[in-house]
Amino acid sequence: MVALFAAEQEILARAARALEDRLGPIDYVSQPFRFDQTAYYEREMGGPLVKRFLSAERLMDPGDLALLKVFATNLETGFSEAGRRKINIDPGYISLERLVLATGKNYLHRIYLGRGVYADLALIYEKGGFQPLPWTYPDYASPEVRAVLALMRERLLDQLRDRRQP
Repeated sequence: MVALFAAEQEILARAARALEDRLGPIDYVSQPFRFDQTAYYEREMGGPLVKRFLSAERLMDPGDLALLKVFATNLETGFSEAGRRKINIDPGYISLERLVLATGKNYLHRIYLGRGVYADLALIYEKGGFQPLPWTYPDYASPEVRAVLALMRERLLDQLRDRRQP
């Protein structure tokens, strides 16, 4: 799964196409969410910011997360103007048990993967839904975003069931 946000819808669409070229067919695109839990990015990217989540049909190996983050960072750079990002692209993966995001920032709960990339355990799945942790970003902790991620998890569950059938 990939979360992306920008002030310009056209850049979101172009980035989604580039991600599809890398990841294969996109099987889910969320409705747009207003990304207003922090003003941190608006100085660089403008506003108002809109966030979308997408997932690829093809399942990824979690071991490829660092490579996907490097690709996403390069893609962000490609959309930059005058040294300022126009889009933020956060790849991650959903498993049946958790949501893991890739980040370039170290913190006490993040595990180094290589290539300057850390794995951030953002949510755990228990009691029938994704549950936030003390360090979970506020937007990921919101019921609306967790509902989208639950839909993606259901799609994953279907894909895993389909693989088991002869």
